[in-house]
Amino acid sequence: MSHCKKKRAGHQNLLPLGALMMAGLAPLSQQALAEEATPAKAKELAPVNVQADVDKPDGARATTTRVGKVLQDPHDVPQAVTTVTKSIMEQQQVGSLKEALRNVSGLSFNAAEGGRSGDNMNLRGFYTFGDMYLDGIRDTAQYNRETFNLEQIDVLRGAGAMLFGRGQAGGVINQVSKTPLARDQYKLTGSVGTHGYQEATADLNKVINEHTAIRVNAMQRDEGSWRSNPTTGSEPDVHRTGLAVSLGLNLNTDNQFWLNHYTSYGRDNPDYGNSFDASTRKPGERLPASTYFGNDKTFDDSDTNITTLVNEYRITPSTQLRTQLRSADYKRSYWAKTPNLTTLPDAVGAVGGNVARVLDYRTITLQSDLSTKFELAGMKHEVITGLELLREDSFRKALQNYGTNTAPDYRPYQEATTGTATAFTSDSYAYYVQDTVEFIPKWKATLGVRRDQMDAEYSSVTSPKLKYGENSYRSALSYHPTDDTHYYLGWSDSFSPTADLYQLTVKPQPPERSDVLELGAKWLAMEGNLALRAAVYQATKNWERNGDLESTAAILTKKRRTRGIELEAAGRINEDWEVFSGLALMNAKILEVAENVNATTGAITVANPAYTGKRARNTPEYTFNLWSTYQLNYQWKVGGGVEAKGDRQAVNPSGAGAVPTLNGVYHPNTAPSYVRWDAMVEFEPTNKWLYRLNVKNLLDKVYYESVYDNGGFAVPGPRRTVILTAEYKF
Repeated sequence: MSHCKKKRAGHQNLLPLGALMMAGLAPLSQQALAEEATPAKAKELAPVNVQADVDKPDGARATTTRVGKVLQDPHDVPQAVTTVTKSIMEQQQVGSLKEALRNVSGLSFNAAEGGRSGDNMNLRGFYTFGDMYLDGIRDTAQYNRETFNLEQIDVLRGAGAMLFGRGQAGGVINQVSKTPLARDQYKLTGSVGTHGYQEATADLNKVINEHTAIRVNAMQRDEGSWRSNPTTGSEPDVHRTGLAVSLGLNLNTDNQFWLNHYTSYGRDNPDYGNSFDASTRKPGERLPASTYFGNDKTFDDSDTNITTLVNEYRITPSTQLRTQLRSADYKRSYWAKTPNLTTLPDAVGAVGGNVARVLDYRTITLQSDLSTKFELAGMKHEVITGLELLREDSFRKALQNYGTNTAPDYRPYQEATTGTATAFTSDSYAYYVQDTVEFIPKWKATLGVRRDQMDAEYSSVTSPKLKYGENSYRSALSYHPTDDTHYYLGWSDSFSPTADLYQLTVKPQPPERSDVLELGAKWLAMEGNLALRAAVYQATKNWERNGDLESTAAILTKKRRTRGIELEAAGRINEDWEVFSGLALMNAKILEVAENVNATTGAITVANPAYTGKRARNTPEYTFNLWSTYQLNYQWKVGGGVEAKGDRQAVNPSGAGAVPTLNGVYHPNTAPSYVRWDAMVEFEPTNKWLYRLNVKNLLDKVYYESVYDNGGFAVPGPRRTVILTAEYKF
């Protein structure tokens, strides 16, 4: 890793972005989480967005992350961290964020919830839709994220509100964008495969001069499916295009700038899966699993534009100010057909329900983070402090039906002429401080606090305003007997306000509050090339919100808990053999049932007490993932992997009605457990050309990868898919 050079005379008069912003926009500031992956272990504050060389990526083990606010080795973070590297994503021919996150243990997928669509995952049994980040900035819009411009994906497990702001107990998913490299490098890839798979990508990096470089990433992907409408022949499909440009200015100085723009377009046909059968509590088999209820008119259109200005200003060798300013606009419009258990779809869309709406979510965010190291009273301190300002403007409404109920006709972005939109505008700001003190050799204590304030106005007649202020805390005790060994005990909490992300109630309910206690150990083996991790934890959440935005019961449970064990390995066992693997065991229970406010009478409605002690929804008791490659010789590499998940229950436990049963025993709708195998062969005849063959779902199993939590349906995963990729570097 290169260090910043001394300022040259031509650059000394440039002011840091943070100073310019704070001079005119005082409280506006942003978290220093914009993560540009870096190749070397960074125990010192890193001055630049140095990244892994395109030709020599980190491999299966990531050596840097910013999920702890400063650039550091994940080994040094006193909290569980999982990183999916670019190397793994390329070897697996990953296109979407969802597909990449199959490599993360303890994670399960939600199908499109009522009023919510796009990437939607559970981590440690808790929702993450409010915990999605792009380079450390909130990225909670409802859209399908791509990986063509990602250096890595960092998953910080546990409550992260002190570092990131309002959120859940499961953890934070942070996408790390690619930024300019230190030398010219160009790579083109083309892929073809079964089910109409076609993808082309470009990663082009050009050094303009000593202080300026530009990197351009582009993607075009088309993909079909093994499922189809038997009447029309329509398939759920993917048609996506993306372009990302990152311009680095004033590089190799103490005052660097990056201007990044990302745009993506999706023109998909959405798949809401198959219905559960009440007689078996399994995905229905009365119609073939290949039955798709969409048609030639259904659509899922998305248009995303994100522009970010980043500044890193090194004040002293041990003090750095990092500031980001972002403007983002996420437009989405979709019409999907929900499945029917017994009746085949027809040509005009009369069979199955309709989910049709338009969304526009716009944000302006400013973050500034100051990090420094010093000694005081004979103790070493690592202090980080920062400010954040976020402006949100959200709009959601049904689409206009130009047809009839029996022959519907919805069109992209054509909002209904009647009805009221669901909308809100919100201004929030936060400030935080954290200190990590080495109070005696090899022992460190971390303590941090954050204050979040929010003032929002909603379209709801019953809940038109939301104003709150909440504190969040993070603490940890770390013991480093050697540089390669780290034992820690940590406690952190998180919160989500009563009406965040549209979730309104008739009268204000207490905010979600979560706390996580975690005991963990991290080891570096094989001369630091193999990272091993183990953790046991308990995560407790109070006043858990429903993920279905259209539910009349906003509170899902009053109190629930997940206890778990995680084991993980990532890196090289020897020069030729790499591995990335994780095992998560989870025991998730409802401790107290929901209390909701009746929308008509205002009376408190208590859920059926029989849900007490039952497993929380969409939380498998185990997940396991393994991806491993072996370099046979200088030209050939082979690899393979497995993903296994236990069964996942789909149920809404907030109702006062009878609990779901089967043969007189409690039994909600359940997606069966599954095991999926993948394989890869790679041939690199020269340092310019590389060919890769991927076979996904090698045994061609029918399995259900995601469930609609309220119990209506489950979405099957892809059947066997064969993809051939050619890569050219110059």
